[in-house]
Amino acid sequence: MSFRLAVCAEMVYGELDLIERVRRIHGQGFEVELWDTRGRDISALAATGARFSSMSGYFGGSLIDPESADEVVASAEKLIPTALELGVERMVVHPAELGEGGRAVRPTYRSTGQMWLTGLRTLERLSVLGEKHGVTFALENLNTILDHPGIPLARAKDTLTLVSAVDHPHVKMMLDLYHAQIGEGNLIELVRAALPWTGEIQVADVPGRFEPGTGEINYRAVAAALREAGYSGVIGLEAGAAGGPGLAAADAALAAFRAAFEG
Repeated sequence: MSFRLAVCAEMVYGELDLIERVRRIHGQGFEVELWDTRGRDISALAATGARFSSMSGYFGGSLIDPESADEVVASAEKLIPTALELGVERMVVHPAELGEGGRAVRPTYRSTGQMWLTGLRTLERLSVLGEKHGVTFALENLNTILDHPGIPLARAKDTLTLVSAVDHPHVKMMLDLYHAQIGEGNLIELVRAALPWTGEIQVADVPGRFEPGTGEINYRAVAAALREAGYSGVIGLEAGAAGGPGLAAADAALAAFRAAFEG
């Protein structure tokens, strides 16, 4: 059973402009993940012929804050035309609002029942929007130890609880195994438990957030577990190149990624 492999264009080939990055990723047979698409030439991106697996699905507000959850839904609706023009399948959202560098806009270190309920209701609203337009909203888990302190309900077990409670085909998990390894570990059991609600999987090794094979995660074992469980969806590389800047280092990182999941 083969996976669909994607590469995040925001984290490799930094020497090139975005369109050239997308062309290079597409030319190697990968799908493409994007982050914020505002201010970018969407027509030029579409003209590359690349298949876009995911993009950021909102640009304001907090999924779990009753005072700003409306902003999440409104901003998601404004991004729908971009998603449709690019043929994006998944629009990524987070448990709370992220600022510069992925930091929490309003750091919070304790979760409340109101947060859980607001998150559930906001995801239910996004499910309606997704069904209307034929896209899926994917809630990404984050680690709060290293990269995203102050984000409540960010662990994979929390995002899984929310998504499974919504139980709608247009709301899934963006299961990020880099974040899960830092915050929780036990990745093989995690992917098995989350599989029914997983829309896409993102990978990078730990430590460093580089390509598979550079750290402690046995991604070949993870790949075997995914095959055994019947997963045939997208696995996206959201990682930098361990070899540093330069096209050759990025090419090597993409080759290592492919080997981990196709080898």
